[in-house]
Amino acid sequence: MHKLQKTESALKIALYQPDIAGNVGTILRLGACLGVACDIIEPCGFPFSDKALKRAGMDYAEAVEIQRIADWQSFHAKAKAEGRRIALLSSKGATSLYETQFESDDILLFGSESAGVPDDVHAACDLRIRIPMQPGFRSLNVAVSAGIALSEALRQTGQLPLEKTP
Repeated sequence: MHKLQKTESALKIALYQPDIAGNVGTILRLGACLGVACDIIEPCGFPFSDKALKRAGMDYAEAVEIQRIADWQSFHAKAKAEGRRIALLSSKGATSLYETQFESDDILLFGSESAGVPDDVHAACDLRIRIPMQPGFRSLNVAVSAGIALSEALRQTGQLPLEKTP
């Protein structure tokens, strides 16, 4: 398995206090397959360990750059010091995913499965994005949302990996 090469100017995924190890594993697999690092903002709603992530993310978790961050304040300060925008994906987002203009070093932030993000986190984000859905539905699974949003952001910024056909 190849380890993701660290690039400071690339898109990144961040998970705010995730509740479900299986979703984290799926998102880590997504990050490995698409070449995107992942920040995990603690605390998590499950015991966070290499063993738990390996079980949830199979062997893909070893191929993605993962950074554990102690809390929201530390994450926010680091993102701002690096000059990155934080793009929150939320069912309460003001802008459609498909009307958003992504930048190459944006951080796509996803809230916890049970509660999303608190109002202060929502307000601190630079972008608040929603994925359009049929009327009457509340939300998508966080891992599905991550796949949809990350693919669009990678496509827009020219970072989508392209397979070479034989």
